[in-house]
Amino acid sequence: MSERFDCVIVGAGPSGIAAAYKLASSGLSVAVFERGETPGSKNMSGGVLYSTVLNKLIPEFWKEAPVERHVTRRRYSLLSKDSAASFDLEFEPFNTPPYNNSFTVLRARFDRWFAKKAEEAGAVVVTEAVVDDFIYEDGKVNGVSVRMEGGAVYSDVVICAEGANSLLAEKSGLKKRPDPGSMVLGVKEIISLPKEVIEGRFSLEDGQGAALEFFGEALGGVAGSGFIYTNKDTLSVGIGCPVSVLKEKGLKPNELMDGFKKHPSVRRLLRGGNIEEYSAHMIPEGGYNTLPELTKDGLILVGDSAGFVNPSICKEGSNLAMASGVYAAETVIEAKNRGDFSKSVLDGYTERLKESFVLKDLKKYRDVPGILHSAPGIFKEYPDAILEFLQGYFKISEESKDSARREIKKLFRSKVPVWRLMVDLLRLRRFFT
Repeated sequence: MSERFDCVIVGAGPSGIAAAYKLASSGLSVAVFERGETPGSKNMSGGVLYSTVLNKLIPEFWKEAPVERHVTRRRYSLLSKDSAASFDLEFEPFNTPPYNNSFTVLRARFDRWFAKKAEEAGAVVVTEAVVDDFIYEDGKVNGVSVRMEGGAVYSDVVICAEGANSLLAEKSGLKKRPDPGSMVLGVKEIISLPKEVIEGRFSLEDGQGAALEFFGEALGGVAGSGFIYTNKDTLSVGIGCPVSVLKEKGLKPNELMDGFKKHPSVRRLLRGGNIEEYSAHMIPEGGYNTLPELTKDGLILVGDSAGFVNPSICKEGSNLAMASGVYAAETVIEAKNRGDFSKSVLDGYTERLKESFVLKDLKKYRDVPGILHSAPGIFKEYPDAILEFLQGYFKISEESKDSARREIKKLFRSKVPVWRLMVDLLRLRRFFT
């Protein structure tokens, strides 16, 4: 291995590999250091890959990439303890290329493929390589110290794609230690079912996929949500809960997961399945208001290291990660042409982000994390009241409809004051718009 590269990238997730692919394709020398045994072995996501950026890098990538299914159906469910109200969406145009740029994937397979494409473009990908710190020269990042033979690897610039728990970004001074309220612990199981069972149970045709999101009392009434995504012959099933909530209430993630899977609306979808894998991962959901400084002399932060996750109902992360990787690569190419890797030049990365959907979307939903923390009723009180109202409204009895519905409305108002409901709905509108 050469001891010096144009660029060193720490982390072989979507943001790091997108940057490596772009840089290598442009003729720059690139080394990617990944601590896992293989790219993707330590990575986890819920399971939906948003691919507008990837499809520009590798047109019609789905023809060769190990994607599971393209998402044609979405369902959003509001849960109480034993009931559910769901909103189902199906769009036939999403069944044709580019499939609404939404695919279910298993990261261990997809990330290996993506890293291989970067290697074919000319990047060097080194696995089982732990980067302990940056190397500085006259105050500028000038490489990395790797826990391997040779130790020091030098470069004009380093792109940090280390992930949500980025100790290197903290060491650099760009990022503070995350607040527990801005971090979500994601827990996921891979549950196997026969392909034909999945397609029949979720009303899918060959190749089609479904993404189901569960809100309200998905986690027994505490803040968080659940999901089920369909793969070829498995389901990705999981939950997400703020670390601060787990700590304050002394909750165990595996118990929350078990409770979610036992909910009647979820249990019926999982019946007969076998658990094949269990994983957990930190997700930065603090949003725009918690973003760190993104550059310094010789250093750029991308992906989860920078906190690029949309905290709204969109739950978009992979697209933001890859976009940040591409913009970082474009900035490095510009800096290489100018022979200047100072912060003033690398700040072109931030300007690119500002002009893109990445920071525009994060800014639009900047208040969502705070609103969700300040309106705990949406996870327990409101779902219970709404579903009780709906159950009473559709209940068949010998009581007159007008009389029964008047009683139901009175009961609903006694549980949820109208004024408070209206205030919270106004505050929550950004979550859905």
